[in-house]
Amino acid sequence: MIRRLDATAPGFDAELAGLLAVATARDPGLAARVAAIVGDLRTRRDAALLEYTNRFDARALTAAAELEIDAAARAAALARIAPALRTALEEAAARITDYHQRQRQDSWQYHDADGNLLGQRITPLARVGIYVPGGKASYPSTVLMNAIPARVAGVDEIVMAVPAPGGELNDAVLAAAAVAGVDRVFTVGGAQAVAALALGTATVPRVDKIVGPGNVYVAEAKRQLFGEVGIDMIAGPSEIVVICDGGTDPDWVALDLFSQAEHDEDAQSILISPDEGFLDRVEAAIARLLPSMERSAIIAASLARRGALVRVRDLAQAAEVADRIAPEHLELSVAEPQALAGAIRHAGAIFLGRFTSEAIGDYCAGPSHVLPTSGSARFASPLGVPDFQKRSSLIGCSPAGARRLGELARVLACAESLHAHALSAAARLDGDGEDA
Repeated sequence: MIRRLDATAPGFDAELAGLLAVATARDPGLAARVAAIVGDLRTRRDAALLEYTNRFDARALTAAAELEIDAAARAAALARIAPALRTALEEAAARITDYHQRQRQDSWQYHDADGNLLGQRITPLARVGIYVPGGKASYPSTVLMNAIPARVAGVDEIVMAVPAPGGELNDAVLAAAAVAGVDRVFTVGGAQAVAALALGTATVPRVDKIVGPGNVYVAEAKRQLFGEVGIDMIAGPSEIVVICDGGTDPDWVALDLFSQAEHDEDAQSILISPDEGFLDRVEAAIARLLPSMERSAIIAASLARRGALVRVRDLAQAAEVADRIAPEHLELSVAEPQALAGAIRHAGAIFLGRFTSEAIGDYCAGPSHVLPTSGSARFASPLGVPDFQKRSSLIGCSPAGARRLGELARVLACAESLHAHALSAAARLDGDGEDA
């Protein structure tokens, strides 16, 4: 059901590399199919968007305007959902807001010795698109985790795209949009949704950046349209790595592995431990608990394809293996999690201690659950307020500064053989800026 690896055995490096390589493999046929959809949207805009939505989501819409869900419908959904769910959404939203308010950056400036003004101005993006998956499951949490950091950043308009197969859309998703302050919602999905947001149509406004997870079609469309629109990341399948010293209830760990495996068959769940007996107990817990899971078939396929129980020499080696994986989610289910965390460089989110399940981070802890996958935690960060703000440099020269810096710039421009640059910098060396 789930493979066993030994980090101390010959051949482990190649086995681990093979296990991780699945996430980065690209399908040339997929790229061509997405390119065709993007090209069609570029030419026919709303007509193509309507055609693909009807085809892929089994709908029978006659006008693109029918794709939009208005604010009244979102408010009605919020009123319809169970009181406990509404409370959970609102409390989670408050925690996510509180966390992300601490990420806000302020503009700053200063004057140097010559009186030159230098600084940095922070401004929010004008309009962003958030993509919310809606195929195998509905994700109101993803609405909160994408929209709230954008709202905290001060984005003017938040546009949401979410597929509605068969015309059905979960009330919790619409309610979450109301709670998070989403401005417009369109029931479109897949590559066609990304293309519509990136390029704009008569119905769907063009956005400056698209964020949020999606399937391989969504990821490929984001890849192809990057440059015409900003993106957060190219997201791969969900991942969890658990490092355990053997002291945690094996049922807890098995369920933590299930929590990512149930997303889809390509998700990855890995347990690393120096205690081989504990690996045995977790494997037994997996076999015992799996039949009771609602998504047992998906979990079983995920664990068989990309899951692993890894024995290591000690926790130091466990940290080394985890850093090579650079996982989206990393649980440190050990006696001294803070100490072990100091040995970790690469992880999207780190969950500290035996009582911290990854699922809490998915829903309500506070940080966004939109995280780098497929090893990109080596260079990328979780979605947050900085993703919805941009920086502009401020430079203002005084007369004295123009003379001093102009001479420096002239010398450097000459070294690069850029004559016009040198003349532009030198033109202000002797003048006072007034017309003769």
